[in-house]
Amino acid sequence: MSSERPQSESGRRDLLLQALEKLLELQGAELRPTMDSAAQLLVELLHADKVDVFFLEPETQTLVARGISDTPMSRRQKRLGLDRLQLANRGRTVEVFETGRSWHTGHQDEDPEELPGIKFGLGVRSAIGAVIEVGGERRGVLECSSEKPEFFSKDDLRFLEAVARWVGVVAHRIELVEQLTKAATERGRRLAAEELITVFAHDVGSHLFSLRARIDLIRRRAVRQRAVDDIRDAEAAAVSVVALTRITSDLLDVGRLEQGLFSLNPRPLDVMLLVEDVATTATAPGREVRFRGPEELVLVADPDRLRQALSNLVANAQKHSPSGLPVTVEVESRTRTDGTWAVLAVVDQGAGVAPDVLPRLFERFTRGPKSSGLGLGLYLARQIALAHGGTLEVHSSPGKGARFELSLPMSPSETDT
Repeated sequence: MSSERPQSESGRRDLLLQALEKLLELQGAELRPTMDSAAQLLVELLHADKVDVFFLEPETQTLVARGISDTPMSRRQKRLGLDRLQLANRGRTVEVFETGRSWHTGHQDEDPEELPGIKFGLGVRSAIGAVIEVGGERRGVLECSSEKPEFFSKDDLRFLEAVARWVGVVAHRIELVEQLTKAATERGRRLAAEELITVFAHDVGSHLFSLRARIDLIRRRAVRQRAVDDIRDAEAAAVSVVALTRITSDLLDVGRLEQGLFSLNPRPLDVMLLVEDVATTATAPGREVRFRGPEELVLVADPDRLRQALSNLVANAQKHSPSGLPVTVEVESRTRTDGTWAVLAVVDQGAGVAPDVLPRLFERFTRGPKSSGLGLGLYLARQIALAHGGTLEVHSSPGKGARFELSLPMSPSETDT
C-alpha cells in the first residue's frame, strides 16, 4: 500500500477508534457486501495488503472468503483460488479456526506449517488472524496480511479481535433477518395458497352436490330400465363423488382451523358403537378392518368429528397395509395421573413410517414417498384430538408397521364406578 502508517502510538489508537466507529456504522443488510466493506475499511486502516473475512461452508468443510478487500494481493488470491481454504489442507488460517486462538507473525514466509500458496504465491510475510463467533458458535476467521515482515503490532491484533467480535454480531443479525424474511415469505405464500384452496374446495363442493344428484337420477333410471351396465357405472361414479366430497370437506376444515371457526358439538356417545360402524364401513375385499375392546365405553365427544378422525386413521392404515392383512382398531380405557382416558389405537402391518417423515407426519400436506392424496388426513385427525383436549401420537419403526393412538379424556361422570 502506498500510504504510510502513523508513527505515534496515541495517534494510532485514535485512528483505530475512529475506524471502529465507521465499522459500526455499516448497516449489514446482506452478508457479502457488508463483509466486503469491513474488509476494505480494515485494509485502509491497517495499511495491509489484504484483508479476508472467512466463514465456514459446512457442506464442503471449507473456509470461504465472504468478505475480501479490493487490493492487488486480494485479486491475485482469487486468481489462485486461495479465497477458499479446505480444512483438510491445514495452514495457519485453518488452525485459527479450529483452535479459536488468535494468530500473529512477522515472518510467515519462514513458517513450515503455512501453505506454499500463501507464502510464495501471494508473498505474505506478516499476518494477524482472529476467530469469528456467530451466536456463540465458532464460524470463521478475520485475517489481515502484508508482504512486509514485522508489519503488524500486538495492538493491531487486539484491535482485530475486537473487530472480529463485531463481525460475528453483524453476521448473526444478518442471518436472523434472513430467517425472519424467509419465514414471512413462506407464511405469506402458505396463507395465499390456503385461501385459494379453500375457495376452490367451496366451489368444487357446490358442483359435487349437483353431480351427486345427477348420478343418483341416472342410477334410478337405470334401475327402472334394468340396465345392469349403467347401474354399475353409476354406482362407481357415486363412490368417486363420495371420495371427492371427503377431500373437499377436509380442505374446508383446514380453512376453518386457520380461521378459528372449527367447532365441536360434544355429547355422550358409546365409542364402541362408533368404532364398529367405522370398521364395517371401511372393510372391503382384501382390506379388512377388525376391532376389539370393552362392550361399552362412554365419553363426551363430538360424534361426527370423532368419526372423521377415526376414519382418517383407518384409511391411512389401509393405504399402507399389504393387501390381505387386516387393520385393527383397539379400544381401551387407561387410568393415568391426570385422569381416565379413552384410547383408540389404529394398528397396521405395513412398512412403518419413514424416519425422515416421522417428525413432520402430522403437518399439513405431508406425504410419504409412496403416498397419494393431499396429506391432510393425519393433520385433521390430530387437530380433532387437540380440540377435544386429547392427543394423537404415532409409534412406528421401519418394517414393523405403525400404531396411531388417539387419546381422549373421559369426564368423571362417565368413569366413576
